[in-house]
Amino acid sequence: MPMINYTPGKHIPIFFSTDDNYIPFLDIALLSLIDNADPSFDYRIIVLHTGLKEENIALIKRNEKKGFAIDFINISAAVQNIRDSLKHVYHFAVAAYYRIFIASLFPEYEKVLYLDCDLIVLGDIAKLFNTNLGDNILAAAPEEYVQNTAEFRLYAEKALGLNPDGYVNSGVLLMNLKEFRKCEIEKKFIHLITKYAFDLLDPDQAYLNFLCNGKILVLPNGWNKEPMSIPLEGDKNIVHYALYKKPWQYDDVMDGEYFWQYAKNSPFYEEICLRRASFGEEERAQKSAMAHEILQHALNIVALDETFSKKLC
Repeated sequence: MPMINYTPGKHIPIFFSTDDNYIPFLDIALLSLIDNADPSFDYRIIVLHTGLKEENIALIKRNEKKGFAIDFINISAAVQNIRDSLKHVYHFAVAAYYRIFIASLFPEYEKVLYLDCDLIVLGDIAKLFNTNLGDNILAAAPEEYVQNTAEFRLYAEKALGLNPDGYVNSGVLLMNLKEFRKCEIEKKFIHLITKYAFDLLDPDQAYLNFLCNGKILVLPNGWNKEPMSIPLEGDKNIVHYALYKKPWQYDDVMDGEYFWQYAKNSPFYEEICLRRASFGEEERAQKSAMAHEILQHALNIVALDETFSKKLC
């Protein structure tokens, strides 16, 4: 990986990971991020992937302008040896694991941001980047669904051995890579995922919460506001469509209007509208059934003999 020269204090590296299916939503997330970013900083957007269509890369790179560079990094070689251990679970794609490899792949950085594609940035992302992490490995906002759903609270506490009230969402991360390397998080992750076959509902998120436990700075939920009726802490800086209902599939998603505000300016707008039109009653029924299945699955995991709490705590 090439070393990058940059001016300390003025350069902000922001990582995403995606596959071709989520490229349209990456584009919309970028449109919102760029629209609200402090122009006094220089931003390097790094998109991690294991193979994308060239035409999709070209469409995303059209967002480049003064102060905003976009690089696509294929990390296939880095994950090749453990690829079979990276499981696609429900709506969590394999690309979600890629954030765990940032520290080793980018030694030039000591602090970076990681963002999921299914979000809209409404505030100045530089303010988040400039948060003082101290010796914490991560800064992240609460995982509101886990904290406010009985089955998921039980999953976090009994299966993962974690306090559900301190459980965070991994879709918006400020990462202290110096501490990440010092604590050997990637090495520990690879050991666990190759030695055990843990059944998990939120794969990368569960590992990060477990491995970084005690060294996570909890952010106000305004930096990662999920579509739930939970009081807002601070400004609404990022809305994250983290649950199974996505605004490009459903009309009643909380804060969905922000998605469409930026989607209309994307070259993928027509494609997204076609996806929305093709998402009918059968697909909604499948999604609803999956939501109920996940809750039961949480309880099933708690009863297993091989869980984090029973094997690692």
